[in-house]
Amino acid sequence: MDTQNTFDIFIVASPGLEDTLLGEVIEKGFTNPVLTPGGITIQGGWPDVWRANLELRGASRVLARIGSFMAFHLAQLDKRSRKFPWAQVLRPDIPLRVQVTTKASRIYHAGAAAQRIETALRESLGATISPEAELVLKVRIDDNVVTISLDSSGESLHIRGHKEAVGKAPMRETLAALLLSKAGYRGTETVVDPMCGSGTFVIEAAEIALGLNPGRSRQFAFESLASFDADAFAALRDTIPKSTDLRFFGSDRDAGAIRMSRANAERAGVSELIEFENHAAGQLQPPPGPPGLVMVNPPYGGRIGNKKLLYPLYATLGQTLLDRFKGWRVGLVTSEPPLAKATGLPWKPQGAAIAHGGMKVWFYQTPPLR
Repeated sequence: MDTQNTFDIFIVASPGLEDTLLGEVIEKGFTNPVLTPGGITIQGGWPDVWRANLELRGASRVLARIGSFMAFHLAQLDKRSRKFPWAQVLRPDIPLRVQVTTKASRIYHAGAAAQRIETALRESLGATISPEAELVLKVRIDDNVVTISLDSSGESLHIRGHKEAVGKAPMRETLAALLLSKAGYRGTETVVDPMCGSGTFVIEAAEIALGLNPGRSRQFAFESLASFDADAFAALRDTIPKSTDLRFFGSDRDAGAIRMSRANAERAGVSELIEFENHAAGQLQPPPGPPGLVMVNPPYGGRIGNKKLLYPLYATLGQTLLDRFKGWRVGLVTSEPPLAKATGLPWKPQGAAIAHGGMKVWFYQTPPLR
């Protein structure tokens, strides 16, 4: 396949944060991005697919829409699937699985449609079909239009490839990066997290300050495609970190969380920029230097347990920040608006709900504290 050919590339966002991801897509220089429900569509070629996976911190996955055709019945789907130029993109030696969804189409049985496409792949390409395969071919039949996409990412992009230890209710790296961006963080100020768990906010913040690519340590599904150029991708991957004098600070009352955070920062290559301390939020002191950003994902009812026990925790956090962190901005994630209110912090108007781990959460922000 000519890697210069252009096609639709769909960049999947965390639901509720599509507009924030759009900002990152524009900032990274992708052309003509269009905001759609669930993500961003851009036009590009395979090098754009590789770069989106490697560089976009807020993307959950990247789908390459490799072609489409009309089909009004299964025999037509079968015939057109056999004529599709699979060999331009797929390798017969790499197993794949097929996922089909149908909507408002004459072909309404997704299972039967998947069978036809799988048979066409076996007989025209010699492909191995396996339900356990990492490579996923996503087929959408909508209003009789069959759209064929490849999940170019493989594992979800929140898996950066250098984090082994996670806490009880971890914040996904992709979500953390989008919330940092929403809070106005651009890699030029200190970030403090007083309930840091496995360290996600401060590790992401340090990586952004250094200009590191989020996907630098991991593999992607696109590396096993016929369209992949290993030398071109190696050149894209090979970036030199920026230098920074910034320092980042994480603390948690759980000693195990601090051990995890230190190990995660070490693996990410940012441990020299982050100080982790084992103490409760009420003991938090601002670090030396100008005010920056406090980011916190405290425990909340839906993911931890009895929310009545959490009100004093939120109240203490809020009072500590009001007393000691003048000039700092605060960003807080919670599923319980009354808990955010219990902090006594001067929140800006509540934004839209964000999907996080099967529940709705809200991201609260303050102006600089006075």
